[in-house]
Amino acid sequence: MSVEPGTAVHRHPDEPHDDNVGSRLNWLRAAVLGANDGIVSTAGIVIGVAAATTNRGAILTAGLAGLAAGAMSMAAGEYVSVSTQRDTERAMLAKERQELRDMPEEELEELTQLYVARGLSRDLAEAVAVQLTHHDALGAHAEVELGIDPDDLTNPWHAAWASMLSFSVGAVLPLLAILLVAVTVRIPVTAGSVIVALAFTGWWSARLGGAPTRPAVVRNVLGGSVAMLVTYGIGSIVGQHV
Repeated sequence: MSVEPGTAVHRHPDEPHDDNVGSRLNWLRAAVLGANDGIVSTAGIVIGVAAATTNRGAILTAGLAGLAAGAMSMAAGEYVSVSTQRDTERAMLAKERQELRDMPEEELEELTQLYVARGLSRDLAEAVAVQLTHHDALGAHAEVELGIDPDDLTNPWHAAWASMLSFSVGAVLPLLAILLVAVTVRIPVTAGSVIVALAFTGWWSARLGGAPTRPAVVRNVLGGSVAMLVTYGIGSIVGQHV
């Protein structure tokens, strides 16, 4: 079915069609994972310390130190990782620009072959390659050959801030849970709240990726539970012998 120029295209309401939707979903998944890391790591720290001592000040100090260290580590790690990715993308685009300038005919043939490999006939692939080259040669090659959008390169600062903030938000939950309840129930209350939060983040991350939710929830809850059990055991042993 052909569509006349200027005709409005009716899109399925359940399918995202924004050009940047993939980028946004990646950031959302990264934020969920950052929050999940904040929940698990901080819960492990405060439960381990609470198993060794009932001193609220010691627990608060350890929890805040873990929150700050974890948030900064996440930010630094994301910044370095995404900066490296962006540098690589820029280098690949610069190489592609040079090739388009120095070998335009070879690059046109390369683009044609790429579309042929995707299932188009030779004639149609060549026609598409010619039109896209006239419109935006670099954009066409970057998308098909490199899998890069030249106008939407990764931003290391966005990644760093998103990771730091999401980790901090996740870390606040176990820290508040263990400080605001009575000493006799602080560990089970904290563990219970963490399990609920991990179930939610597992469900949300699966929903964002369009994956089955039950396996993601089970993995998340089991992983966090094992982490809390291990740190609780270590804290109990240290508390008895130190």
